[in-house]
Amino acid sequence: MPTPPSAAARDEPVIRDRGDACPGALRLHAADDGYLARVRIPGGLLTARQASVLADAADRFGDGHLELTSRGNVQLRGLAEGCGAGLAELLDGAGLLPAPGHERIRNIVATPLSGILGSERPHVTPWVGELDRLLCTSTRAAALSGRFLFAIDDGRGDVAALDPDVTVLGGPRGRALVRLGAAPGAVEVDAPDAPRAALLAAEYFLDSADAAGTRAWRVSELPAVHALDAAEFAVRLRAAGIAAALVPEVAWPYAPPPTPWGPGTGDRTPLCVLPPLGWLAADQWRVLVSVAEEGADAGGPGDGELRITPWRSIVLPRASTRRPVDGYAHLLAAGLSVAPDGPWESVTACTGRPGCAKALSDVRADARAVVDATGEPSAEPGPVPVPVHWSGCERRCGHPRGTAWVDLVATPDGYRIDGRPVPSNELAQAVAEARSQPRVSEDAVKK
Repeated sequence: MPTPPSAAARDEPVIRDRGDACPGALRLHAADDGYLARVRIPGGLLTARQASVLADAADRFGDGHLELTSRGNVQLRGLAEGCGAGLAELLDGAGLLPAPGHERIRNIVATPLSGILGSERPHVTPWVGELDRLLCTSTRAAALSGRFLFAIDDGRGDVAALDPDVTVLGGPRGRALVRLGAAPGAVEVDAPDAPRAALLAAEYFLDSADAAGTRAWRVSELPAVHALDAAEFAVRLRAAGIAAALVPEVAWPYAPPPTPWGPGTGDRTPLCVLPPLGWLAADQWRVLVSVAEEGADAGGPGDGELRITPWRSIVLPRASTRRPVDGYAHLLAAGLSVAPDGPWESVTACTGRPGCAKALSDVRADARAVVDATGEPSAEPGPVPVPVHWSGCERRCGHPRGTAWVDLVATPDGYRIDGRPVPSNELAQAVAEARSQPRVSEDAVKK
């Protein structure tokens, strides 16, 4: 797993000479395929009604597709110039824009299986709603960048591994740990206080960023002299009326992301759905919504729930798998992966051409060609393939976090895999070999 930046590296702070230009639902980004809107979905939590509105937005204003991001958000692409007001009105009506002045800072990832499989861990999805409410009502929090990330983990260690700026880790006996950046330790608080403690952690970051004067966007960008200190954070929490205990060293857990596990048993069961490359047509999205709705308890339309994960998959906590509809079959027929060990597991890509002007190749088409060439994975037991990420340029947008991964980058002359040029006629074989033998970690890419 990646290691935190060294103290020496942080003595050379990142100095920003401009504000954060991260796109949102109101601040649209001009891409080569039209305008782009990024709709923040805190914790990835969507009602079926909200999800239906996103499909309508993709059809009415965009290119008819929805794109999942590595933070569990949804992007709409191919938007026409001048559509901003209509898009905002549609999203606002569905509760997807609760605070227009804060919409880009609602970056919260959460354990997608929390409260679904097993009851030995705390159910943390209610913490997402409370943290989001606190963020949206905080004048101070509006100064956060669109890249600042909160993670709310139920204790298994899945989203805690995604390089968050503030981590809330659920624990036993009604307690939670709050971690600042990649610190080895944390501050322990009562679980009901965890969302407010997370907000106070963000405000502590803003104070340090102001003192540094470097316009840092993330905790890791603070110079060493202004680094966040867990002991000082504990003092701040106590001053705010939150009982806090310093825990100098924590054995941070790690869990891999969820992958499709099959139909399960019963008429209504959880499902994990994997859209190839995190990209869905609006009609595919509507199949997901209908399966979620049919699996919901009686009570009218919109009761279903969808959880967008930071690994570009979707968890349906209560899907109709047999009755009233065979949702599993519907999802398969729609071209979505719902069976375990499929060829699309852990295969990701940036936008690439034609949507991104900086991309040197249509990486999605190339990734599909390689998956088609390699076919289904072997049925023989063996190691799980290492994640592979296709990047259209050296920026490596959307690459995996918290794990080793195969680094595949487009160049003017083809592709490099883990820094090594590969002839186009050997690409499929080289990718398969690289996925069986991990070579690249996030730290190696940064060097």
